[in-house]
Amino acid sequence: MNAEPPSRAQVIFRYTWIGVAVVAAIVGWTLYSRWEDNRRAARDMQERLRREDARAAEMMGGNRFDILQFYASPRDANRGESVALCYGVSNAKTVKLDPPSATVWPSFARCVSVTPPVGKTTYTLIADDGAGHTKTSSVEVTVH
Repeated sequence: MNAEPPSRAQVIFRYTWIGVAVVAAIVGWTLYSRWEDNRRAARDMQERLRREDARAAEMMGGNRFDILQFYASPRDANRGESVALCYGVSNAKTVKLDPPSATVWPSFARCVSVTPPVGKTTYTLIADDGAGHTKTSSVEVTVH
């Protein structure tokens, strides 16, 4: 029995499948490696956001009860001008302003407008954590 040699089309067909398999393997590896890179990047982004959130929470007082800031802008004003009293508290239950010139409440950053009388006025911010602890901070404003 004489075996016929494979035709040219059969030889091309045989080697074409090898080429298709190699290309499919390359495409598959490329897709997998891109998927893995994207997954790693998403995980890194989540970790970075978690660290940034923790840092922001710590900058805003974290778990401690505190008056973060209390200041007047400007500290010197002319008669009839408004002054901004700005404050920030962390973990406070209630906040009061003495003398009571504006409505205040617990906030990380808030400003209220007051019109102080002529002379020197000392404003005191009183924060209470609801557990019997209070903190105070004062600022003096001069009106000419």
